[in-house]
Amino acid sequence: MPQTEIVFYCGTDGEAPVLEWLRDLQRSEVSAYEKCLVAIERLEILGHEARRPMADLLRDGIHELRVRYGRVNYRILYFFHGRQVAVLAHMITKEDVVPRIEIERASRRRDAFRLNPTLHTLHWEQ
Repeated sequence: MPQTEIVFYCGTDGEAPVLEWLRDLQRSEVSAYEKCLVAIERLEILGHEARRPMADLLRDGIHELRVRYGRVNYRILYFFHGRQVAVLAHMITKEDVVPRIEIERASRRRDAFRLNPTLHTLHWEQ
């Protein structure tokens, strides 16, 4: 199976919310940041085959990449564009379930991405 390309959702303002969140996490909690990077790299390898406990389908094609560091649950919400692209759309730190409003935010980003993938794509450069 070919490797999945990982890209960041980018708003029309040029901001990539997940990338900004990762940069903030790198400054505040290096070990959690590194665990998130490992999870993203595993998603790149596994793509659609990623399953619990690493990943899970929430609803409407929105998935969560699951990272736990200490007592904190980090979630990166993503969706697939075709067979080979996973788009990192949104992120949260959660206590229990992913709030509906967060899934809806990721869904809106997915819909915008589908309308104009080029405008809303920021490539991941490690």
